[in-house]
Amino acid sequence: MQHYFTRLETQIKANWDLKALCNYKGEHFTFGQLATQMAKFHLFFKQAGVQKGDRVAICAKNTARWGMAFFSSTTYEAVTVPILVDFHPDSVNGLVDHSESVVLFTDDDVWAKLDINKMPTVKVVISTVNFSLLYAATEDIKKSYEGLEEEFAKAYPDGFGPENVSYPKDNDKDLCIINYTSGSTGAPKGVMLRYECISANVDFGQRWLPSYPGDQIVSMLPMAHMYGMMFELIYPLCGGSAVYYLGKTPTPAVLLGAMAEVKPYLIITVPLVMEKIFKGKVLPILNKPAVKVITAIPGLNQIIFKKVRTSLLTAFGGKVQSIIMGGAALNPDVEKWFKKFKLPFTIGYGMTEAAPLLAYEPWPTFVPRSCGKAVDCAEVRIDSEDPYNVVGEIQARGTNIMSGYYKNEEATKAAFTEDGWMNTGDLGVIDKAGNIFIRGRSKNMILTSNGQNIYPEEVEAVCNNQPYVIESVVVDRKGVLVALLYMDKDKLAADGIQGDALEEKLKEIRISVNKDMPVYSKIGKIEVMDQPFEKTPKMSIKRFLYS
Repeated sequence: MQHYFTRLETQIKANWDLKALCNYKGEHFTFGQLATQMAKFHLFFKQAGVQKGDRVAICAKNTARWGMAFFSSTTYEAVTVPILVDFHPDSVNGLVDHSESVVLFTDDDVWAKLDINKMPTVKVVISTVNFSLLYAATEDIKKSYEGLEEEFAKAYPDGFGPENVSYPKDNDKDLCIINYTSGSTGAPKGVMLRYECISANVDFGQRWLPSYPGDQIVSMLPMAHMYGMMFELIYPLCGGSAVYYLGKTPTPAVLLGAMAEVKPYLIITVPLVMEKIFKGKVLPILNKPAVKVITAIPGLNQIIFKKVRTSLLTAFGGKVQSIIMGGAALNPDVEKWFKKFKLPFTIGYGMTEAAPLLAYEPWPTFVPRSCGKAVDCAEVRIDSEDPYNVVGEIQARGTNIMSGYYKNEEATKAAFTEDGWMNTGDLGVIDKAGNIFIRGRSKNMILTSNGQNIYPEEVEAVCNNQPYVIESVVVDRKGVLVALLYMDKDKLAADGIQGDALEEKLKEIRISVNKDMPVYSKIGKIEVMDQPFEKTPKMSIKRFLYS
């Protein structure tokens, strides 16, 4: 297995003048410009006293400079700490502090909401808008940054070129990334990933779906999630391909416009995006009376299906080799139609703790309703007496599996079995060909259609702090987060809060809770329960009664 630095170094040297990181309809950087900026940051990090293994946090919108910050950090052998830009500012402060980060790359608008006093280890803050200096802990650090161009010229008097590019390859077992899977409230869980975890995923991707110089990809997933970071940044660049950032989750119209222009060789997305495109572009055609008649006639319907396939692939830019979806299950009806069209799609399975891949199958052999077969850098088993028929927890081990959770020995211990397999928290079965079928989740986590993880206990903790709320349960109902509240009836009555006044109070509660929540964890509806929630003997709420 090649170290991903070996692949990156090779592609930088070979494709110095080719585009690498680009903002759609904005600035772009070549592989040479990327390498040069990385070298500049390496020089500055050294001057600022940043050591190998020190933490460098990135909390910013998806941009080309996000990618440059990431590669500058990781090739310096700092531990990179990506943080979702949607997290509440207090959570960002907390995670930067928890990770003991000494450098922070962030947007100017995010920085305006943060409190440097809550991040005592941070020495320097750099803008991802233009790499300007936002904060320096000392005057020496400030002077170093202001004089960086001059110092860089002294360090490379003959100029910086491909011959100057060299990255360390003897660090497979070292910590590379701490990726926080949560952080809105409560104890954070920082997944610790080694360099070999990243290399294993890149190696798998480049063997099964190689990318080449001249290939391009459109990035629409959050870079702070391993799914987007791995397959819309690290993997394509390690094949010499260019990445185009859309900056934020696009509407189907914006996405299709970008694809038509960029002409990606690969689409990495979540089912929700493809379902929206299907419902917006394809379903209206299929629902036409004449088309309905034709699609019901064997043989003749293939003409329609081929036309739809051609139309979709043309809309995607005309060069798409495969559409890979992950993060959630695809709507069964949509999946059936995609199969009829012979659309080149497949559903993968993974999690942050696997950096992220656990299962994949190329689209020609993909089995509907499955999520592929175990990747060859990991083993997957079902904890069941009959894994082919009886649902059990999906467990995994391999080169790509995390070392544990940062500063959380209790969670780390709970994550692994005594014989070293990682508990995924997912329930499923496997067929004799090795295809994995997920049946549900053993944990309480809610996985949204766009791939975000929501931990209901975190939202409930905020709900329970609201006036008049005794206890709560948060559930997902058809993509809407619903808070079920058991209220203090006596206090409400004593304060004269009934009828319209109660409705207004519930609105206030929803606004108050959402103020402290990331975008994807906001409550869409509140329902008031007549009775307390049913409990187990241990006084835990029987959640399954309310899902």
